[in-house]
Amino acid sequence: MAAKNKSSKQKRAKKPTDSGQSKNISENRKARHKYEILDQIECGIVLIGSEVKSLREGKISLDEAYVRVRDGALWLIGANISEYTQASIWNHDPVRPRKLLVHRKQFDKLAGKAVEGGLTLVPLRIYFNARGLVKLIVGVGRGKKLYDKRESKKKADVKRQIDREMRSRNK
Repeated sequence: MAAKNKSSKQKRAKKPTDSGQSKNISENRKARHKYEILDQIECGIVLIGSEVKSLREGKISLDEAYVRVRDGALWLIGANISEYTQASIWNHDPVRPRKLLVHRKQFDKLAGKAVEGGLTLVPLRIYFNARGLVKLIVGVGRGKKLYDKRESKKKADVKRQIDREMRSRNK
């Protein structure tokens, strides 16, 4: 009997994860064009079963999405997760607000920046982490003016041209 208790008290080894790989679901490329991203944070998201299954198929659009502070929590608004076809009557509303999960210190930091500085909270990327949980990267951004957009496009074009020249010289 003593041997049985001894073995049950031993710590169990954790299941190995798939070497920290994450599977990208969707990225909001427009956000990087429209906003200068000052800070970013990873947060969880509250979903129901049919939403997760739809995400596994990659059916989400973050183009019109944004994050708001409401009732002491962060909410993802405007993200369109398409309905899952096999869910029938238990399907979800595609554009419902979804609660984001962050630590209190992170929330205070983000909410303070968004309210005080006139900054915007935008979703940048949604993915499955190594454990299979859905995570969302939220960026704190300042809206770019037209001349800022032109300047960043010009820098990207120059960089692209330099890379092209370097590749042609290396051949």
